Amino acid sequence: MAFDGITIASIRKELALALEGGRISKIAQPEPDELLITVKKNRDQHRLLLSASASLPLVYLTAQNKPGPMTAPNFCMLLRKHIGSGRILSVSQPGLERILVFTIEHRNELGDLCTKKLIAEFMGKHSNLIFCDSEDQILDSIKHVSLHMSSVREVLPGRPYFIPHTQEKLDPLSISQEAFYSTLLRKPLPVAKAVYTTLTGFSPLMAEELCCRAGIDGGLPTDALDEPARFHLYHTFCLLMEDVSGGNFHPAVVYRGPEPVEYAAFPLKQFSDLTSVSFDSISELLETYYADKNRITRIRQKSADLRKIVNTALERNGKKLGLQKKQMKDTEKKDKYRIYGELLNTYGYSLTPEDKFLDTVNYYTGEPVRVPLDTQLTPAENAKKYFDRYNKLKRTADALRTQIAETKAEIVHLDSVSTALDIARDENDLAEIREELSDCGYVRRHAPAGAKKKKVVSHPLHYISSDGFDMYVGKNNYQNEELSFKTAAGNDWWFHAKGIPGSHVIVRTGGAELPDSTFEEAGRLAAYYSRGRQAPKVEIDYTLKKNLRKPAGAKPGFVIYHTNYSLMASPDIRDIKESC
Repeated sequence: MAFDGITIASIRKELALALEGGRISKIAQPEPDELLITVKKNRDQHRLLLSASASLPLVYLTAQNKPGPMTAPNFCMLLRKHIGSGRILSVSQPGLERILVFTIEHRNELGDLCTKKLIAEFMGKHSNLIFCDSEDQILDSIKHVSLHMSSVREVLPGRPYFIPHTQEKLDPLSISQEAFYSTLLRKPLPVAKAVYTTLTGFSPLMAEELCCRAGIDGGLPTDALDEPARFHLYHTFCLLMEDVSGGNFHPAVVYRGPEPVEYAAFPLKQFSDLTSVSFDSISELLETYYADKNRITRIRQKSADLRKIVNTALERNGKKLGLQKKQMKDTEKKDKYRIYGELLNTYGYSLTPEDKFLDTVNYYTGEPVRVPLDTQLTPAENAKKYFDRYNKLKRTADALRTQIAETKAEIVHLDSVSTALDIARDENDLAEIREELSDCGYVRRHAPAGAKKKKVVSHPLHYISSDGFDMYVGKNNYQNEELSFKTAAGNDWWFHAKGIPGSHVIVRTGGAELPDSTFEEAGRLAAYYSRGRQAPKVEIDYTLKKNLRKPAGAKPGFVIYHTNYSLMASPDIRDIKESC
């Protein structure tokens, strides 16, 4: 995540276009370290979110409203008093610092025009929102910082405001080629680290991006660069700074599957192997990115107990399967005991009571064989002993075949549940998975005896193909079974990743013949919503719904089919329209 000076430059441009000349109509403080300011301009209304959270400082325009507390905090009341109906004159950024300055014009108690500054600093745990007068004297701040908390700068009413320059970084918008060479490229550091420790506004992510665009390994030491490489790095840096100073931003988020990985004010070429999604607005990007990130984090936290249950059961069944296979291997000697018994019945008449072995020929293979004997038993009793061993091992092998099949089916089922947890989008999806685990005996029910089971409302995903056909994707085994055996008609098409856990995809035909493009899109959905979503290609089986069967006693979502077609599909669904 790169909420750096370059990203803030992109936000500044957007805020300047939207807010400059606008009039503040409402100020709220929904959180102790957050402001929500409503600005009206040319009959349009904009909501500006300013957060000085130590863990996630942010600024962006949002359509979402947040209720404030019943009694407004003192800082909010002070802002309402001074700039409650003020006009925003400008939104500026000093250099590429992680700072935005809102200059606001208002009338004081005597009706005279005055200006005030609302300064937003986005510096990790040092983030703050500071309200100053026109002479840069601090009137108040959302966080008070005394000398006991910081030896660099006090942030208290009456103190002068200044930007603390603790790292002595250079301004990338004004640095010369000579200074670039003599400071940045002479540091005994890897190139990327030299960039972000020397230049204001550069995060480690953007430093790596600069090196990637210049075709240089960011991990190389600066003294390993030859003259052409140094010049190319500086030239690439100048092109990037031209885009920044000219406001030529193209915000984009990089996704790995459904999970957002990174974002920046420019497309990130260092992640060329991942999916990049462009946004027209940096505010929309930030709101989407953190909403997706929070949703995935929240779902992962809430599914942690279910994942633990599934992983424990998978580990237990894996050990059980290994033990069963070892026991099955031990039963492979059963035929040897049967042959010993048969040979004793055939040739045992020639033995004497003192004989410890029967040396003869195996009439099945023609090879010589030695049969060990118990001298305390007769040949007939020795034969019976070997037949008893054979029958015991045969019964064991028959039982183990059934047990191994059951254990394998259990592992397949648990793998499918694990995949469903990866696909889950909300708490209803998790509730349905919990219900399935409860029905299968993995989770204990906590409801009182006789209590009616609460119905969980969770629906399959719905996509529309480019040719207008409805495509449905099950998010767990119950939804897969519902789609395949209740929703789908006989001539609808069914898709599933071959040999790996994944969703059932149903395409409703309505009696029409599907075009090739819809087959391809349904295959991509089946590939994406499967365990193989990270692979470049996934083999997909597809068949008509009427060819599906569910064996008696099978786990939810398990089907068999004997007639099918196959295709190779890429797990890329960016261009497939999802229906709300």
